[in-house]
Amino acid sequence: MQDLKKDELRDLVNSEGEDNFALMFEQSEKKNNSGSIKDGVIVAINDEYAMVDIGSKSEGKLPVDEIKDENGELLFKKGDSIQVYTNNRGVVSYKKMLKHKITQDEINKLKESDNYKDKIIEATVIGKNKGGYILEKDGVEYFMPKFASALKDDGTKKDAHIGKSFKVCIIEIRDDSIIVSRKRYFEVSSKRQHDGSISLVQSGEAYEGVVKNITNFGMFVDIDGIEGLVHYTEISHKGPVNPSKLYKEGDKIKVKPIKYDEEKKRLSLSIKALFEDPWQEIQNEIKVGYVIKVVVSNIETYGAFVDLGNDLEGFLHISEISWDKSIKYPGDYLKVGEEIDVEVIEIDSANRRLRVSLKKQQDKPFTKFVENHKVGDIIKGKIATFTPFGIFLNLGGIDGLLHNEDAFWDKSKKAQEIYKIGDELEVKLIKIDKTNEKVSLSLKALDESPVEKFSKKYNVDDPITGTVINIQDFGVFIKIKDENVDALIRNDDLAPLKKEEIKVGDEITGVLAHVDTEANRIRVSVRRLQKQKERQELSEYSSGNERMNSLGDLLKGKLQ
Repeated sequence: MQDLKKDELRDLVNSEGEDNFALMFEQSEKKNNSGSIKDGVIVAINDEYAMVDIGSKSEGKLPVDEIKDENGELLFKKGDSIQVYTNNRGVVSYKKMLKHKITQDEINKLKESDNYKDKIIEATVIGKNKGGYILEKDGVEYFMPKFASALKDDGTKKDAHIGKSFKVCIIEIRDDSIIVSRKRYFEVSSKRQHDGSISLVQSGEAYEGVVKNITNFGMFVDIDGIEGLVHYTEISHKGPVNPSKLYKEGDKIKVKPIKYDEEKKRLSLSIKALFEDPWQEIQNEIKVGYVIKVVVSNIETYGAFVDLGNDLEGFLHISEISWDKSIKYPGDYLKVGEEIDVEVIEIDSANRRLRVSLKKQQDKPFTKFVENHKVGDIIKGKIATFTPFGIFLNLGGIDGLLHNEDAFWDKSKKAQEIYKIGDELEVKLIKIDKTNEKVSLSLKALDESPVEKFSKKYNVDDPITGTVINIQDFGVFIKIKDENVDALIRNDDLAPLKKEEIKVGDEITGVLAHVDTEANRIRVSVRRLQKQKERQELSEYSSGNERMNSLGDLLKGKLQ
C-alpha cells in the first residue's frame, strides 16, 4: 500500500468506497512517516540539541527544550539512557515518545474493551495532514479522516479548525492509531438524544446536569450527554427570571425532564417542577389586607419586586411606594436586600400575580390635611401639573385642584400663559371632598368679584343699560355699559319687548332687579322698568286730578 501513488489510491475509490479510501490513504501516510520507540544514549548536549545514539549510522538530533522541565532544568545529562520516538527520516523526539506511549496505552485499553466503538469523546484539533485532522485529549492522539470530519477545509496549510474542540465517536482501532469521526457522532448523538430524552421524561425522576450554555430565553443543560433546555419560565415559580443572574456555565444543577418534542427533537427541562407550586396554597395563607414582611429583590423603573419567601414574589408599583407623587425612580427610595413591611392589595393565583403596597403602612397625607385645614383657609401651594380644566397645586403631601373657573374673574385670562410649573400661589380652600379625597381651591376668591364691586355702586331699581351679547331659551344676556359685568334678563322680564325681535348687539335698558354676590349673578328687568314708568304716569295723572279738584272747589266757593 505504501508504494501506491495518490492517483492510484483515488482509482480505488470506486471499488473500495470513500471510507476505505480515506483509511488506506491515512495508512499510506503513516507508512511513509512510520516510526517507533527506540532506546538510546545521550552522547552530547549543547544549548540547542542533544545528540542521541540509537544504533543507526548517524546520531539523532533531539531539541534540548524537549528534555527540560517546567523550570527549564534538564531532565537528562550526557551518558544517560533515554527512550525516543524516531521515524524513517531520522527525526527523534522525546515528547513524541511520551505521547506515543500514552496513545499506545489507550489503544491497548480500548482493544481490551468490547464496546469502544461509538464511544464519544471531546478532543481538540492540534494539527492536520493530507488525510485529515490530528486531535488530542489528555495526551492521547486521535486521527479524524477528512471524510469523517464534517468540517469545511479552508484550503490553507494552517487550518482554521486548529485549537477548536469537537465531540467525536471512535470508529476504528489500528495498531498505532485511534480513528474517530465527527460525522458518526452526529448520527449516534441524534439517536442517543432521541432515545435518552424519551427515557428521561418517562422516568419522572430528577437528574443532576451541567449548565452548558446560557441564553436570554433560558439555559441548556447536559444530563450524561443528553442535552435539554430549561426555559426561563421554568426556573422559578416566581415567574420569568433572567438565568444569567442565577447561574453560570459549568454549574451543576438539579432538573426534571418534563417533555420531549419528537418533531423538533427538543427536550424540555424544569427546575421549578422539583418544588411544590406555592400559588396553590397562597390563598389559604395570605389574604388581601394582610401586612407581611418582605425583602426587596429587584428594582425597575416602574416599581420593585419583593421576595415573600417560599419561591413567591410580589410586585410593588411605583405609585404604591409613597403617598408622595414626586417619586421618579424606586431606587431612590428602596434598595435591593432591604426588608420592609407591606400590605397585600391583590392576589391573583390564576395569573400568578400578587401586588403589595408600602404607602398603606404610612400615614395618609389627606387625613392629616383634613385634620389641619378647613374650608375658607388661605394656603400656599406649588404648581405641579397643568391640565385642560385647571391646575393641580402640591399642598405638601396632597394635590389640590384650582379649576379654570376658580382661577380668574376675567375669563379671558389663561393660567398656563401666566404661570409655570413650580410657581407658588396663595389660594383659598373652597371645598374638601372627604369621600373622594379631593380638595378644591380658588385664586379669584382672594379678590373682590366684579359683581361685589358693582353691588356697591348700584341699588335695586336703578336704571341699567347694556348690549345684548347672548340669547338663550330662558332669556337674554347683556353686557352692562361701563361695567365689567354681565346681567341676565329673563324671558318674563323682557316685556314689553318681543324676544323674537331682539338680536345680538341691540341696546336694552331696564332696572336692576337682583344682585347675588355669592353666585356672582346680576338680573335686570325691562318689565320692572315699564311698571315703574306706569306707576310714575299714574302718579302724575293722580296728582293732576287732585289739582283740578282743588281748583273746582275754589271756583265753586267764589261763585257762591
